[in-house]
Amino acid sequence: MEERITLCGDDCLQCPRYNARTPEELSRVAELWYRVGWRDRIISNEEIACTGCSSHKQCTYGLVECTRAHQVEKCSQCSRFPCGKTDELLSRSAAWQERCRQVCTAEEYAVLEKAFFQKENNLRK
Repeated sequence: MEERITLCGDDCLQCPRYNARTPEELSRVAELWYRVGWRDRIISNEEIACTGCSSHKQCTYGLVECTRAHQVEKCSQCSRFPCGKTDELLSRSAAWQERCRQVCTAEEYAVLEKAFFQKENNLRK
């Protein structure tokens, strides 16, 4: 089974942003990201389109730099795992999960839960 898990434990294959293919789908994602609070405005389709995670992007959790410094591909390979960085990301994720429960429809929440709120399990793989 194919898997695409980010350094922070997100599941790309479940992510509505990663999976958006049409302008309408991208617009719905932009509106959802704004409603949840992941963006401060509804951004354009070009801005919301997923371009993937890569080493040239800045990670809000500092994991790109950290895995590079510890010479591992992912956090679970590090001798310091779990650490303060992973503890912080799980704490922040839990707060976002609660926000999503409040502002999302049941269908939206189910999708976001699969994509973003299984971090701990995904990080341990």
